[in-house]
Amino acid sequence: MSYPPTLREAPVRSGRKPKGEGHVRRAEILAAAERIFVEVGYEGATIRKIAEHVGLSSTALYMHFSDKSEILHEICRSAFERLTATNAAIIAADLAPEVCLRRLIEAYVDFGFSNPNAYRLIYLTRPMEARDGAESAAQGLGAELYRSFEAVVATVAAEGRLHGDVRASAQALWASAHGIVSLMITKPYFDWVERDRLVRTQFDAVFAGLLRL
Repeated sequence: MSYPPTLREAPVRSGRKPKGEGHVRRAEILAAAERIFVEVGYEGATIRKIAEHVGLSSTALYMHFSDKSEILHEICRSAFERLTATNAAIIAADLAPEVCLRRLIEAYVDFGFSNPNAYRLIYLTRPMEARDGAESAAQGLGAELYRSFEAVVATVAAEGRLHGDVRASAQALWASAHGIVSLMITKPYFDWVERDRLVRTQFDAVFAGLLRL
């Protein structure tokens, strides 16, 4: 079983980018800030620290972002957009509603494990982070993402396959997925069983309880 690399790996400083590669530099800033926000906390992160990580002066970084709250918002916006694109592709496929639902929840879990830092920032936010960018992204793109998921749960219910209430079932599924991701990325020292086996076991049990045969 593999885990994401430790947050405390030594930063790799970038050289100066040629003129015209600003989009590459912007992506480097976002990647560095994502790691720093998680490692030292949003409050402890500074524009200077982020700039140094990518080999920029603070003045040069301000040419890309006005402040660290804008950086945080962009990280959160990008994460939600990637999840939304994945969801849209699954929903657009010709799948039975219950199969679509299982694929959606598994894709959510896969995203969390593949992007642990971004996941922490969009779903494990502290009060300051919420005020400075994460909450506004969550209330917009995050809410849209969740509504598309809940709509699939409603489709399952419309076919007579769901036990109980649509809203409660959708929230229970999301909470179950969030629980396994957040526990495994924040408690890597625990003696977890192999990740795929744990995820499969959890969702086999959850879906068995929520879906009618």
